[in-house]
Amino acid sequence: MDDGVDERLGSRLTEDVELSIVAGSFTARSGREEELAGVLAKYVVVTRNAPGCRNVDLAASIATPGRFLVIEKWDDADAQTAHLDSDEMVEMAKAASALLTGPPDLDLYAAISAHDLF
Repeated sequence: MDDGVDERLGSRLTEDVELSIVAGSFTARSGREEELAGVLAKYVVVTRNAPGCRNVDLAASIATPGRFLVIEKWDDADAQTAHLDSDEMVEMAKAASALLTGPPDLDLYAAISAHDLF
């Protein structure tokens, strides 16, 4: 491998990365689980292309059927905050509201060992 490529990759792996991490837990009303999964899956796919989005994943709880977790990693707090007012976020919130047992449990996290490798 070209030494220049190795040096750039090594530099990228060792530089400090500041991430803004958001996690949201969503619980579906009984019988609405598949609908909520579809709304959240669409949101995740669209959000992956948002400016400043490093990654976003959707997971379903094994222990609690109907509970979903969305984890988002952003380049910085500004990118994440800008996304809160985006069309994607508003559309997801409107579509999900009737499918939820209550408000989602949202929280912001500081990265301790989270790191994305590109």
